[in-house]
Amino acid sequence: MNVLLVFVDGLGLGPEDPAINPLHRGCCPTLERLLRVQAVPVDAGLGVAGDPQSATGQTALLTGLNAAAFVGRHVEGFPGPALRALIREHNLFSRLARIGRRAAFANAYYARDTAEVRAWRRQSVTTVAALSAFGAVRTAADLERGAAVYHDLTRAALRERGYTGPLLTPAQAAAHLLALSAAYDLTLFEYFQTDRAGHAGESSAVERVLAQLDEFLAQLIEGVQAGGTLLALVSDHGNIEDATRRGHTRNPVPLAAVGPAASALLGRVKTLTDVTPALLDLWRSPRPPET
Repeated sequence: MNVLLVFVDGLGLGPEDPAINPLHRGCCPTLERLLRVQAVPVDAGLGVAGDPQSATGQTALLTGLNAAAFVGRHVEGFPGPALRALIREHNLFSRLARIGRRAAFANAYYARDTAEVRAWRRQSVTTVAALSAFGAVRTAADLERGAAVYHDLTRAALRERGYTGPLLTPAQAAAHLLALSAAYDLTLFEYFQTDRAGHAGESSAVERVLAQLDEFLAQLIEGVQAGGTLLALVSDHGNIEDATRRGHTRNPVPLAAVGPAASALLGRVKTLTDVTPALLDLWRSPRPPET
């Protein structure tokens, strides 16, 4: 079983009204069809009052534990000490290693080395998980040799940081991710431009981000269908699907899946805490037929 997990921050399932939901304005036909035909709604509220937030939602996704209930509230942004402890002990990467499987975090950090990233005061859920499980993250050198993908897909955001290398199309970024994922049982890529665009609330920027993500996903779907990989897409909370506000929503989030065991995965997941256990079971159970 080879799984490519794409985590899209701030993507909820909203109404199919283009006046409200940018996903239904024609800018992302691949994503729109994926969510309509090959996805299930997932509860992001975790039984805790208030709007779902990134730190607790992502911790729940990548550990299978109800992080919001654990700390008593939804926590935005970056995980604090209590959540970091949960992530270090229970993250999906480490749990895969315990059953003899190889995992990778495909995102590149524009840093000289892992020590620079480890010294950052604020670390995302995925950063904490990767550092704990692998002891290292992918850096600028990996990006330059095509062995990692930057969070904006095209690398355009790196120009202001001094990057002078080539820019990519989203489809080329997808090709790099597909090549990287072939060497691992599970590969995770995190895309958070959706959440940023949702918070900014500028219509043309929202549609541009969705169009780039759509091109990226179209290439991934084509690649996994040719190679027999399971592609799964999931989010932590809603945001970009509601143009009437600039904050997180309480909408359910999608889990979409294409490829081997897609139906088995979709049938297992009802809430964010189901994602990691359902993924782990893919390697513990006989391989289901392709769907």
